[in-house]
Amino acid sequence: MRKNKKTTSRSKVKNEVSEEIQEALAGNFENPNPIKRQLKINQLNWTKKQKDFFKIALHPETNIVFVSGPAGTSKTLLSVYCGLQMLNMKTISDLMYLRSSVESSDQRLGYLPGSAEEKLAFFKIPLLEKLDELLPEATTERLEKEGRISMFPVNFARGVNWSNKCIIMDEAQNCTVKEITTVLTRMGEGSKCFILADPMQTDLHGNKSGFTKMNDLFKDDQQSMENGIYTFKFDEDDVMRSKLVKFLVKKLKEIK
Repeated sequence: MRKNKKTTSRSKVKNEVSEEIQEALAGNFENPNPIKRQLKINQLNWTKKQKDFFKIALHPETNIVFVSGPAGTSKTLLSVYCGLQMLNMKTISDLMYLRSSVESSDQRLGYLPGSAEEKLAFFKIPLLEKLDELLPEATTERLEKEGRISMFPVNFARGVNWSNKCIIMDEAQNCTVKEITTVLTRMGEGSKCFILADPMQTDLHGNKSGFTKMNDLFKDDQQSMENGIYTFKFDEDDVMRSKLVKFLVKKLKEIK
C-alpha cells in the first residue's frame, strides 16, 4: 500500500464536473462494461487553457489528441483527469497507460531487476502520482483490482485490439513513428487516445523521435480534424509545477 498522499492547497473536491466538461461530454455512447460506482474526483483550479484542452479532449467526436509541452505543464495529469471523467460518464471501460521503455541511460525494460510485474511498476509511477492527486487512495486501489487501470509497454502493442478505452501514451518523444503508428492502429470502437510529449526531452539519438513528425502531420489539417484527430500545444507560460521549473524551461531554450 502506498503512503497517504499530501493534500494540495489548490485542490477542491467537487461532486460535479464543470459546465464546460458536461457540455463536452454530451452525447450517446455504448459501453458494454461501465463502472458501477461513481468516482469522487478532485477538481483542481484549472486555468483557462487547461479548460480549453478539456473541451477538445472530452468532446465525443474527438478520437486522438497529440499534446506537446515542456515539463511541468500537467500534460499527464490533464489526460488522466479526462480518463477518470470518461469512466464516470460511462463512455469507456478502463484507462490504459503506455510508455516507451527507452530511458536516458539507454537501458531498456529488460535491464531492470525483478519480475515483469516489478519492471512495469517502475514505469507506472507517473500514472500513480497523478491518480493520487485526483482520487482517494482506496478508490485507486479498487480501480486497479477491478482492472480499470493498467500499464502496457509500447513495445508490446502489436496484435492487440483496444476498444472502449482511454489510452494515454506518455513520454512519446521517446517513440518512433513506427511505435506511435502501432499504438494508434490498435484503437477499436469507443476508444480515445492522448499522445503526450515534451520534444525537448527526447532520449533517442539523432532524428529518430516520431512525435514531432506525427504532430506536424496532423496539425491544423482539416481532414484530420474531421476524423477526430487534433493537436494541442502548451508552452513555458503554462508550466504549473513551480516558479523554478518555469524559469528553467525558459532559460534552457537559449541553448543552441
